[in-house]
Amino acid sequence: MKPSTADQLRACCRRLPAQQQQQLLDFAEFLLSRVKPQSVQEVSETPLDILRPDEETVLKSVKRLRASYPMLDEAILLHPVSALITAHVIKGRAAVEVIDELEQLFKDSYHSWLQAR
Repeated sequence: MKPSTADQLRACCRRLPAQQQQQLLDFAEFLLSRVKPQSVQEVSETPLDILRPDEETVLKSVKRLRASYPMLDEAILLHPVSALITAHVIKGRAAVEVIDELEQLFKDSYHSWLQAR
């Protein structure tokens, strides 16, 4: 990232209220989680059992679900996941509802993945 871009990002973050600062950080971490590692790694064919915390943000739930279902193609999930994040952040849909729907989306995608094999 160019220094001027980093400075702009910091300036934007400083002007946001605390809750939106956390959302910006969560979104940046979500984007970072989508960066593919350089080396090829073995991927589990069964979902990992990562428990849902009592208090969880929508973006952190996406990170948890990506870690739970590493076999799923991020490109296929990008649009529906983005739509649900937008429904929460922009339209104010309750986080619990969105997280429930994200969990169902990942479960359904996993079952489709199994059938396609």
